[in-house]
This record gives sequence, structure tokens and C-alpha cells, in this order.
Amino acid sequence: MKRPNKKPPKGSPKWMTTFSDMMTLILVFFILLFSMSQIDAARFEAVAESFRNRMIFDGFPSTVEMDNPSDSADLNQQQEEFDNFKQNLFEEDGLDEDELESDQESLEELLEEIEDFLEENQLQEVISANRTDQGVVLILQERILFDTGEAVIKSEGEPFLDKVALLLSNIPNSVRVEGHTDNRPISTPAFPSNWELSGARASSVIRHIVDANDFNEDRFIAVGFGDTRPVAPNDSPDNWQRNRRVEIVILELSQSLN
Repeated sequence: MKRPNKKPPKGSPKWMTTFSDMMTLILVFFILLFSMSQIDAARFEAVAESFRNRMIFDGFPSTVEMDNPSDSADLNQQQEEFDNFKQNLFEEDGLDEDELESDQESLEELLEEIEDFLEENQLQEVISANRTDQGVVLILQERILFDTGEAVIKSEGEPFLDKVALLLSNIPNSVRVEGHTDNRPISTPAFPSNWELSGARASSVIRHIVDANDFNEDRFIAVGFGDTRPVAPNDSPDNWQRNRRVEIVILELSQSLN
């Protein structure tokens, strides 16, 4: 007798369904692990601490009546603590608008004081000041501080830096000193390119200011921009001279050097 032919079942085997579910769950698990690894550790610790202190839950009373509800004074105090917690959390991220507005006003006042200082000391011809989105900028041309292609401060330039140091001694702001050059190439044993020259000039300015005064070195940082940030086209001797400069940026109080 002829045996009937058994046709294989249509579709994928049953074990494939279970296997697919398992692989999907594993994929989701690793995605969750990756997303959790991107959490800001400081922010997570702050929120976790608030949960441990029951600040968030106690600050918002339940709509369901409790057997022993807290009195209104306790609830107000807890709400105030929670508001302070939120405020501190935003301030850590630099989102305090009042503080930012205060910085803006203080820098405007600082610019006026600096302009008066430059006028009283007859420095307008060699040092100029302006306001940027980062702070107040003092611009010193190369000719008053350095010889061409050098990073050693000239003796006749030291009094100008001493005046700048006197100005900085009266304010607590952090300071970034930037070195800038024109686009003409340089290649010497000391300075293979304009990058090294601009950085060395910025460092020399900071070294003179810090060594001659009792400043906290953490307030200062040196940056060399080479010829990447010109203030005039590099097409004439006058414009080359304008681009060879040192800028002393007095940063907003809310800005750090990190």
C-alpha cells in the first residue's frame, strides 16, 4: 500500500518565533543599557539624592486624604525646599536668567570703567576696549609689546602690561589672553609656524602679569590663534599690523576657563 506523502507545514518553523522574540528582547535590553550610559552622572546623582530624601514626594501632597496629614506649615516648608532644589539644578546648567542679566549689566559697567581707566592713564592710542558676547576685550597691538617674530616682551611694553595688571587686580573675573598674527608664514627654530608664535606671545603676557603681581594663576588661560582670526584683510602692511595683536578677554563672571 502506498504511503501518503506528508507535506511540510507552511511558513517558518515554530522555534523561529521564539528565537525572534528572544533576539528582539536582547536588542531592546542593549538599547536600554546604551541610553542609560548617556545620563549625566552629576544630574542623576542630584535627582537620586532628592528621591532618597523624599523631597519631591513630600513636596506635593497626595489628593487622597491621609490618616495623619501634615499641617500646612510643614507642606509650605517642603514646597520651598523643592523649589530651592529646582533652582539649584537649573543654576548648575547656567540657566539662571537673572544671573545672566546681572552679568550683562556688570560687564557694561566694567567697559565704562575700563574706558575711563584708559583715558586717565592716556592709553587710548595703544590699548582699545570693546564689548563682545564673551566679555570685555582689551586689544594691544604687537608693536608696543614685541619685536617682529619674537615673543619676548619689550622693556617699553612692560609699563602697559603693568597698567593692565592694575586694572585686573580690581576685578575677580577670569581672563583669557589670545595671541594673533598676520598670515605671512614664519619658520624659525623657536617658532616653526604662526601657531607657536601666537601661543608664546599670549603666554609671555600672562607670565609677566602673574609674576609681577599676586594673582591666582587659575584665573588665566593662554590661547594662540595664529592667523585664523584676522580683524582686517591681510593685503597691506597697515592691515598686517592690525592683525598682529594680543587680546585680553575679561570673561563674564558666569563663565569658567574649563
